[in-house]
Amino acid sequence: MEKQVLGRTGRLVPVVGLGTWQLGADWGEVSEADAHAILDAAFESGVDFFDTADVYGDGRSEQVIGAFLKNHPDASITVATKMGRRMPQEPENYVMDHFREWTDRSRRNLGVDRLDLVQLHCPPTSVYSDDEVFDALDTLVEEGVVASYGVSVETVGEALTAIARPNVASVQIILNAFRLKPLEEVVPAASAAGVGIIARVPLASGLLSGKYTKDTVFAKEDHRNFNRDGSAFDVGETFSGVPYEVGVEAAGRFTELVRETFGESLTPAQAAIAWAWQQPGVSTVIPGARSPEQARSNAAAGEAGTLGPLFASGVREIYDELVREHVHDKW
Repeated sequence: MEKQVLGRTGRLVPVVGLGTWQLGADWGEVSEADAHAILDAAFESGVDFFDTADVYGDGRSEQVIGAFLKNHPDASITVATKMGRRMPQEPENYVMDHFREWTDRSRRNLGVDRLDLVQLHCPPTSVYSDDEVFDALDTLVEEGVVASYGVSVETVGEALTAIARPNVASVQIILNAFRLKPLEEVVPAASAAGVGIIARVPLASGLLSGKYTKDTVFAKEDHRNFNRDGSAFDVGETFSGVPYEVGVEAAGRFTELVRETFGESLTPAQAAIAWAWQQPGVSTVIPGARSPEQARSNAAAGEAGTLGPLFASGVREIYDELVREHVHDKW
């Protein structure tokens, strides 16, 4: 699989990585055996970049990855984790004492002395403008606790503020065929500054796979069930903020576009992932997977040929006609 430099980390990462929120069982139950099988399948398919967070399954996702690292001591794997959501989302909680506590816990979970990349996990907007926050992160790098740091953001404005920071290595942002706004300013600004872009939610919580209907029922513990109104966390994280029925309709159009353009050579999910990583300035895309087969299929999207301008035009048309009004001015 093609690799690219992840911004100021200097690390080569595959264009398709693996998001591991689901390994914490926050998308419905995933057994430990299944979680390890997913990591094995991804790694065997050329995926050696895993993205996790200290709150995914209250550390379960990190622990599963830690066990995988222990079982593959000679593998060159980059792990990005996130911190900051183990306490109320209040700016005064983003201080050095908490950073030390959170990073120490992640290092224990992952079984490493130094974190490859730690990202602030969608903190309050004011945090991005707080010099003391970034001074503390710089100190962690100087002490060797973390190799690099970045941010995971909800909005374009937050991303642009972070990109202006001299030592922010990467920005993780929702970018998919239903969330095009980052292409206007964020991705070009990151490219100019040498900051990596990690595109998350590339399948719009599975909508872009084309597998869901208006009657699909999600598990009680699945955020696609309990967070559609944003009651648990930012609603933009669930179906990219697109109302579910609108999303199903737009996904149907997307599936038709894929079939018309590529026939059976790409699945809708693979086309969505390939579209995301082929955007100039995107370093890597991190779809999740709930089975080894899905992990392999997602990884195969990293070897897709250029999708072409006609497909890009079709994506834009679907977005403008059905999706834009619901998301473009909110994030």
